[in-house]
Formats: sequence, structure tokens, C-alpha cells
Amino acid sequence: MTIHREGRVLLFWLLIILVAANYALYYYLPDARFWLNFSLIVSTVFYLIILQFFRNPIFQIPKDDSLVYAPADGKVVVIEEAVEDEYLKEKRKQVSIFMSPINVHVNRSPVEGEVEFFKYHPGKYLVAWHPKSSTENERTSMVLKMKNGTQIMVRQIAGALARRIKWYVKEGDQLEQNGEFGFIKFGSRVDLYLPLDAEILVSLEQVTKGGRTPIARLKS
Repeated sequence: MTIHREGRVLLFWLLIILVAANYALYYYLPDARFWLNFSLIVSTVFYLIILQFFRNPIFQIPKDDSLVYAPADGKVVVIEEAVEDEYLKEKRKQVSIFMSPINVHVNRSPVEGEVEFFKYHPGKYLVAWHPKSSTENERTSMVLKMKNGTQIMVRQIAGALARRIKWYVKEGDQLEQNGEFGFIKFGSRVDLYLPLDAEILVSLEQVTKGGRTPIARLKS
């Protein structure tokens, strides 16, 4: 387990601020034992919560061209057929994963392929499970083209708490399966748009692990 690069500077300054605040409280109110202990406990718990949010697990990355792996840790909240009208312009199987603030928020490429399309959309901050969050929230859309021509869309969606989407790709980049392509801070959602003949391997409410849980099996 390591700390993701997105959190290192924040965690450093947060530690400095919390230590300074507790030292000031001890300096000016040395006899207020209850409040000193309360402040120390709250500061420690708060720091650990933020620390765990930026954790980045280390694991053996699986490779299988026939499988689509989960792009994120979270819970499956949508499995349905939907029209993807931004780029693919056709009906697809949509699988959506909701990422709570306690999940690992690293986003991973579900397949190996070239970034054929990428676009960032500013937008609203509806709760991530809202039906309109896929089209109205701040989001990114990425289409990966596999060697066999299969196209997979991955969409990062900001939630009510997530106010910053990070991505590390551009059109033309080649992504390895389960390689890191982005990060969303503090609660969010990731949508997958898969071919209609893909065999879905997960069920609603199932917990996923980014880069480890198979989401679907591709037929071609």
C-alpha cells in the first residue's frame, strides 16, 4: 500500500496545520485537559480518514484481452442498456460503479487500447447516483479502441463531494489494461459503455475492486 501522488502535498500541509493547531491549544490552554485530549483525538481520526482516502494498493495486475476489468473500487449501481450519444452514437450496455469517500479513488483502464477520444466537460455536482449525473455533472469521456477494433467508453463523473477530476491521458495515448489513467477526489462514479454482446459478470450492488474485478467478457 502506498499514498497516491494526488494526496501527498495535501497530507503534508494538513499534518503541519493539525500539529500547529494542537500545539497552540496546549500552549494557551495547558490546564484544559478535556479539550486538549478531544482535539488530539479528533485531529488524529480526521487525518487518518483523509490518509486512507489517498491510499493506492499494490497488487499483481491481471491481463486478459477477453475481459473488461473494473475501472474503480466501489459498488455497481447501474446495469442497463443505454444509448451513448456523445461519441459512439449507438446503444450499449452501461455498467456504473459508485465510489464512496471510503473507497480507493484511483481509476484504471478496463482494457488495453489506444485513447481514440477524450473530452472534459464542466458541469453540475449532482449526487453521483442521480440518473442525470452522467450527462449533467462535471465529467470526462474516454473511448479506448482495442487491437481488434472494439471500442469501450469510460466516463469519470464528479459527485456531490467530488470537486476535482484528474486525468493523465490524451488522445493517441496507448493504455495498458488496468494501468492508472485518472483519479477523482471525494466520492464519484465511473460509467462503462460496453458492446451489446458483452457478457456481464457482475450484479447490482456488487462490490468491485479496481483492476481486479472482471466486469464483463467480450465476445469478439
